[in-house]
Amino acid sequence: MKFSSEQPKIIVVGSSSIDLVLETEKIPQSNETVLAVNSDSYFGGKGANQAVGTARLGASVYFIGCVGMDPLGQQIMRNLVGEGVNVGFVHETDMETTGTAYVTTSHGNAAIVVVPAANKRLSIQHVEDADRYFNSVDLVLVQLEVAMEVVEYAIRKAKKYGKKVGLYASPAMRINEGIIKNVDFIVTKSSELHTVFGEDKREEILKKYFNKVFVRDDTNSTVYFDGTEMKYYRNDKDETVYKMGMGDAFTSGFAVALCHGNSIEDCVKFGNEVSSRVSGGKGSQTGLPRMSDFLS
Repeated sequence: MKFSSEQPKIIVVGSSSIDLVLETEKIPQSNETVLAVNSDSYFGGKGANQAVGTARLGASVYFIGCVGMDPLGQQIMRNLVGEGVNVGFVHETDMETTGTAYVTTSHGNAAIVVVPAANKRLSIQHVEDADRYFNSVDLVLVQLEVAMEVVEYAIRKAKKYGKKVGLYASPAMRINEGIIKNVDFIVTKSSELHTVFGEDKREEILKKYFNKVFVRDDTNSTVYFDGTEMKYYRNDKDETVYKMGMGDAFTSGFAVALCHGNSIEDCVKFGNEVSSRVSGGKGSQTGLPRMSDFLS
């Protein structure tokens, strides 16, 4: 792995939320009531997770998102500022409350319900307002918790300026060939290939989009095709207890490593290591490592 002295610049376009996490002995089935053994709230949202994740890894990060004009929105803004993320393009709306997610977790498994709320108000114009910054960054990250038209617009703008683009295709939904063509890498879950690509034959998808599609599963393993052979990497430590945010952590690590000019193989290895470390703490952002953790 190599890390240059130059600080990568990254724009993250996406969601932010407050996550209410309930720990239970089992995930409730339909019409079943269970008692929580603990409850807590954490900062989340795939966009905010990646903004914090890349900032902790030494990147200069601009976050384009939307929060409500309520106490939760102010909490998110203060947290992002505290993490060193530029929030100059985070829009505040009085039309919706701040996004929330309700998570029931049990023995490493989770059931999640997301209420997008203010995240739905993120618009093309908000991306356009940051136009001059797109020309100065190294990479743009997007996910699928905001409107697809916003995702597509951010991708087109990034490519207009010749910038790298990474997509974490979650929550899973179908992406068109235009998106696939214009992004530099796609991270997706093994269980969601059919939803994202319209087919579920993993090896065929990976061979078609070699060095572009990276498929992950709950064991913190990543597989991709390098043009010659399938490559498999797994980093599943004993302390892997909490699986929230592991995909965002992998994406953050991969993106930062790519900005530093590392090979695809090293980017995957670093992404896996970042993801492994985040799994040791509750919440999606709590355990995100800092670059100093890898350099010491």
